[in-house]
Amino acid sequence: MANNKETLEQKLFKSADKLRKNMDAAAYKHVVLGLIFLKYISDSFEKLYNKLLAEEHLGADVEDRDEYTAENVFFVPKEARWSYIQSRAKLPTIGEDLDNAMEVIEKENSSLKGLLPKVFNKEELDKMTLGDLIDLISNIDLEKEAKDSKDILGRIYEYFLGEFALEEGRKGGQFYTPKSIVQTMVEMIEPYHGRVYDPCCGSGGMFVMSDRFIQEHQGRRNDISIFGQESNQTTWRLCRMNLAIRGIDGTQVLWNTEGSFLKDLHPTLKADYILANPPFNDSDWSGDLLKDDSRWAYGIPPSGNANYAWIQHMIYHLAPNGTMATVLSNGSLSSNTSNEGEIRKNILKAGLVDCILMLPKQLFYNVSIPACVWFLRRNKKDSKYKDRSNEVLFIDASEIGYMKDRTHRDFTKEDIKKISDTYHEWRNLDGKYEDVKGFCKSATLEDIEKNGWVLTPGRYVGIPEEEDDGISFEDKMNVLVKDLKETMDESKVLDEEIKKSLKEVGFDMDKNDQKYI
Repeated sequence: MANNKETLEQKLFKSADKLRKNMDAAAYKHVVLGLIFLKYISDSFEKLYNKLLAEEHLGADVEDRDEYTAENVFFVPKEARWSYIQSRAKLPTIGEDLDNAMEVIEKENSSLKGLLPKVFNKEELDKMTLGDLIDLISNIDLEKEAKDSKDILGRIYEYFLGEFALEEGRKGGQFYTPKSIVQTMVEMIEPYHGRVYDPCCGSGGMFVMSDRFIQEHQGRRNDISIFGQESNQTTWRLCRMNLAIRGIDGTQVLWNTEGSFLKDLHPTLKADYILANPPFNDSDWSGDLLKDDSRWAYGIPPSGNANYAWIQHMIYHLAPNGTMATVLSNGSLSSNTSNEGEIRKNILKAGLVDCILMLPKQLFYNVSIPACVWFLRRNKKDSKYKDRSNEVLFIDASEIGYMKDRTHRDFTKEDIKKISDTYHEWRNLDGKYEDVKGFCKSATLEDIEKNGWVLTPGRYVGIPEEEDDGISFEDKMNVLVKDLKETMDESKVLDEEIKKSLKEVGFDMDKNDQKYI
């Protein structure tokens, strides 16, 4: 069940959204998220600044950039610090002040160069609204909400990303994958240590969730390194800020306009974990230019649909014991057009497909196309796990979840645990997996071949068995027939009453020659 208690993030977004007035959500998000980011780096700087100030007698220098670099804290010049910005919030020049603050921060911190929004002095942005936004963000009671401002501001940033994606609809889905889907994927593949890669990383949700997974399982954050690529520069900037606000190293998350197919910026990378949500059924991926590409080991993907290009691109980048999870449209499970069926068969026969998870409808903000998650492992004979090289696990979660509002579905923590536990029980050496009719089935490759190499979970898991209520079929039929007879008798009485009423006003239905009009 959903929690009806309004969180700090929800209260803040409501307040910020009221201030938006007529401004387009796509433009407004850069204003709000830019201010949250500035508040975060300024808070982090001020905390270390005050600590160094107290240690000046020990030789600490508050203006030494190296002191901040050593602690992984961005250096914030005086004219960009939140206290200075807040003091000028009601001045007509506040837009200019903020753009300048972003410029000087980039100048002082090379890793932020080209990332920060300089949109605050635009004519369409009301400066009084901007001042009110600064006051709103200034009043976040960090001490009450969290011991670490990084945690609460990171949560706010993530929540706002999701809400802006919801408001932008289809366009919002280009930069944001719903949290419950990301969490399910991460919980299933468990990226504890190694290289994590997302070839179409959007705003970085897969990386953030991987980092959170490690912290929640008492792991070490430095045990993973992240690699990513994004073709939309605006989205890439959101991603880099999203990572920076959590202290995640995003230097290997790269941008170019060509994208991962035409210009792979990590050509030699072999990743231990791959997590991705590529564009569904993308027909504009320049496939005609890549017919002879070495990545297509299992067949040339059709130029009119990139689904199997994405799968093979990710397989190409998998380490010898690597695991991947990618969201795709359900069409990828059964399509036989333009060589797709042959590619799917070849990937299956190579023993790479580990699990297929069918998702419920309405999980996504931007599309109504039914979706699934493919889980692949490079080495299904890895001695750490059960040998499932001749099997594929099918999980049908299409009826799981709850409606968080009229149009959007979500998973509860219990839903995510049920799905991930099922996979782990099937995969792990000490697992006690059992097929559950209507929910999960471990099928052999022979079973799949009999079904024409189609991977739609419904073909394998079957229909859930109804619980026996202890009432015999004969007794049920007797009750149904009795109810039907009563209904028919009532209908006869009503028919007679209608005929009687019509007769009283001159319309006799029993006369054969009666004219009704």
